[in-house]
Amino acid sequence: MGHLHDDVIRTVSDRDVRFIRLWFCDIAGTLKSIAISPSDLETAFSEGIGIDGSTIEGLTRSYESDMILRPDPATFELLAWRGETNATGRMMCDVLTPDGEPAASDPRRVLRDALARAEEKGLEFYTHPEIEFYLFEEPYTVGEPLRPIDGAGYFDHVHRGQGQDFRRTAIQHLEAMNIQVEFSHHENGPGQNEIDLRYADALTTADNILTLRTVVKEVALSMGQVATFMPKPMIDQPGSGMHTHLSLFQGGKNAFHEPGAEFGLSKVGRQFIAGLLRHAPEYSAVTNQWVNSYKRLWGAQEAPSYICWGHNNRSALVRVPFHKPTKGTSSRVEFRGLDSSANPYLAFSVLLAAGMAGIEGEYELPEGAEDAVWDLTERERRAMGIEPLPTDMFRALEGFQDSELMAATLGEQVFEFFLRDKRQEWERYREQVTAYELHSTFSRV
Repeated sequence: MGHLHDDVIRTVSDRDVRFIRLWFCDIAGTLKSIAISPSDLETAFSEGIGIDGSTIEGLTRSYESDMILRPDPATFELLAWRGETNATGRMMCDVLTPDGEPAASDPRRVLRDALARAEEKGLEFYTHPEIEFYLFEEPYTVGEPLRPIDGAGYFDHVHRGQGQDFRRTAIQHLEAMNIQVEFSHHENGPGQNEIDLRYADALTTADNILTLRTVVKEVALSMGQVATFMPKPMIDQPGSGMHTHLSLFQGGKNAFHEPGAEFGLSKVGRQFIAGLLRHAPEYSAVTNQWVNSYKRLWGAQEAPSYICWGHNNRSALVRVPFHKPTKGTSSRVEFRGLDSSANPYLAFSVLLAAGMAGIEGEYELPEGAEDAVWDLTERERRAMGIEPLPTDMFRALEGFQDSELMAATLGEQVFEFFLRDKRQEWERYREQVTAYELHSTFSRV
């Protein structure tokens, strides 16, 4: 066994760790977990731990239920909220087939493969997410209004605010688990908060997002609150996005940076953005995977609805932030379409694939849009060649189902399961008779 394995076994012994939780996720990005005891650790590292994959959404076909979890020793951390005594550790896992091959349906495998394809071209993919979420006083109950924990707004300093206590505790837990937090603040909506994670390679970041969502929910529960990463829980308040800064590095240098170029953006950077724009109708179903996601995208509050890029444009799908001329490493692309409920492994895979298609196909970057795209007329947008993002899940699936790029990036099994699962979600949604329909139509006809 490698030295990392030995380090984990030593830590478990030294810190009196009683349980080790093995974490993985399903196609939707929902965290799954099983617990093992320290005596099972050596077996977990050498052979893996068997699970029944048929119980996990999209993990196996019905006739191949046996799967193996292989923990990644580099991800071992103690769960901060479980305390120091009788500690609980956790490791992220790769899912394998019984003969030890990476499982086609494991979202972490999908991202590993996407990163490997970029690495063949000498490129490393780094991401830095800004994760928004809401805190409510109690869980959603049918017929009851949601009650945010405060009525504050953007950057507000809430005196003795619960949100402030919440963020401090959550950040302490994250940093105790070696997840570096760059920034945190109150967001625009009542009870809405944001925590930004520091730049890391995309696989580490995806692991960290899964951990952050768990930490946020655990801390909320401990304070008698409820956290949700739902894209648009309240129709009259801002949605929760996960604006993510993307960079490619080559040989330790930022491949998006070119001194003296417009916005400091290299040709590779411009082609990457062109790929993000051209393939947006194909990957939207993955970056915005719920019926509710499209309420955020078309909710008119700083969420992007149109496929365009800009420098200082808060309504653009892709923004090139201002960078300090002295900081060549800081040239980056901010993708604003993602919401906080995406599966980060799949989302990063499809964004990287779209950008790489732009580089390999040498796509031409269209003109940037600096106006607030919302304020233009439909005719003006068309004249500028600005297309809308899909307006709902049905249209997103239309773009997704015909995409060779998505099928190749996700692999046939994930692609087919995702398409089938999301079509069912749309059908269930379409079958509803909503309160709005009753309110607007019942008495009129």
